[in-house]
Amino acid sequence: MSAPKIAGAPISWGVCEVPGWGHQLTPERVLAEMAEVGLVATEFGPDGFLPDDPAAKAATLAAHHLTAVGGFTPTLLHRPDHDPVPGVEALLPSYAAAAAGTLVLSADTGLTGYDSRPELDDGGWKTLLVNLDRISAVAAAAGIETVLHPHVGTMVETGDDVRRVLEGSSIALCLDTGHLLIGGTDPAELTRQAPERVAHTHFKDVDLGLARQVQDGRRTYTEAVREGMYRPLGTGDVDFGSIVASLQGRDYQGWYVLEQDTILTEAPTGVGPAADVHTSVEQLRSLLSRP
Repeated sequence: MSAPKIAGAPISWGVCEVPGWGHQLTPERVLAEMAEVGLVATEFGPDGFLPDDPAAKAATLAAHHLTAVGGFTPTLLHRPDHDPVPGVEALLPSYAAAAAGTLVLSADTGLTGYDSRPELDDGGWKTLLVNLDRISAVAAAAGIETVLHPHVGTMVETGDDVRRVLEGSSIALCLDTGHLLIGGTDPAELTRQAPERVAHTHFKDVDLGLARQVQDGRRTYTEAVREGMYRPLGTGDVDFGSIVASLQGRDYQGWYVLEQDTILTEAPTGVGPAADVHTSVEQLRSLLSRP
């Protein structure tokens, strides 16, 4: 078995595409701290975090001894008057330049943020599912694997949404342990039931008490993140032992991306977010080393 591929994401340092999310740290600090805690690669982060020019983007990562995984890309998929394929095609040169292999889609609502979402009718679902397969084919032709990221506050959030994607599309999934759990899908059970559809992972632990408050509307998603809903691996309620065992049992070769959504209310003093990422790195390494 090859060595596990453990990567990071800028959101663990509070860097997010949502306007007003919180204090945004510089790429220089985030990338340097990724390397310091032992990560070997990263997802790209939101637009503007890394240079737009493909060669400059690759060079920035290389300067910090990091390689590229790919990127989280919110994409409008459900509207018949919008073709998402040209936008995806425009991203592919950056992937080629940085040798990134995974395009992580979320089904954007067209709204700002992740605190609400519209209902999707049958026509919208048909358009969404067709677009998932269209995008997968276009990216595959460029050597890029596309995965769909079920995500709170997007058109694919709940357990029913996930099942509809599995049944109506051939796209692989990003197993985001936090967003799945909050949306009502047990990530350990999904990994056992459909291991062949898991091609990428986002590992984050969850405070289930806060997650349930999001589920029943007592807190918005943003409020819960600010209050610490996402926890370092091993300090929350996700069954990572079962998930890792299932993935290793089928010789999973994809990335393990540590992605603990964080909101910074101000510039951190001292170690800052890197401390929690380091905790997660050590916990994941321990899980992956078990016989």
